[in-house]
Amino acid sequence: MGSWDGIDSFIAVCETESFSAAATRLGVSTSHVSREVARLEDRLQVRLLYRTTRRVSVTDAGRTFLERCRRLVEEREEAFAAVSESDGAPRGHLRLTCSIAYGERFIVPLVNRFLLSHPQLSVSIDLTNRLVDLVGEGFDLAVRTGASLNDSRLIAVQLTSRRRYLCAAPAYLEQVGAPVSLDDLARHECLTGTAELWHFDDHGQQVSFRPAGNWRCNSGFAVLDAARQGLGLCQLPDFYVETDLAAGTLVSLLDQHRPPDEGIWAVYPHRRHLSPKVSLLVDYLKHHVGRL
Repeated sequence: MGSWDGIDSFIAVCETESFSAAATRLGVSTSHVSREVARLEDRLQVRLLYRTTRRVSVTDAGRTFLERCRRLVEEREEAFAAVSESDGAPRGHLRLTCSIAYGERFIVPLVNRFLLSHPQLSVSIDLTNRLVDLVGEGFDLAVRTGASLNDSRLIAVQLTSRRRYLCAAPAYLEQVGAPVSLDDLARHECLTGTAELWHFDDHGQQVSFRPAGNWRCNSGFAVLDAARQGLGLCQLPDFYVETDLAAGTLVSLLDQHRPPDEGIWAVYPHRRHLSPKVSLLVDYLKHHVGRL
């Protein structure tokens, strides 16, 4: 048994908490992962994992070993990257994740343009509104919106920012009237999407409002259409509503209470040696995303 045998499987099981998920991540069979971890435990003469029919958990010895193994693998990957990408050209495979709407509108087109200039690079993009565990799920890069992060395993670089607007169609405002204060929001139909709270600024203080109404959908573009149809108020990021605001099909409301702009961040796992495929793509996104 080689010195590295079983380590990648062990780390994958710990991070996914599943032998089958670890196998999927590594591209091997579940039985292969199970055998490798069992052989590793036999070699160490220590139980690393507790196994039940429902879950896998790490023993105290396993947690100690896991942290050491992670450092070893990180050093190994940095060594490979330092040699294989020593000319500074990005190559290999890059895994990227981003929210669905923002990814479709901005990030995917930019990544596609980036690939035209770097044919030795391949990419897989996972568009999801789920908060992905970059380290645990093996992603190289994420584009996220909102506040910066406090995860010491990750580094965040701000790409740009976006503004949120409270809006309604003229037809709705003619029927119900426009809100003139934050207190007025409670009497309005609110079109809700994935955000549980709407955010505002009240004399320098950030305040939140829980919208309520008879319409809800987990798609920002569906919320936009409902607002255009005059079904109620919505709060959406700028890229959804700017065209309608300019055309007058939506009206911006309570501008004096507009919340601070949200940051849009490139987020990647912390490594001493940052691979060119990540660093160059981050630089490219930073240069171009705010210009779209």
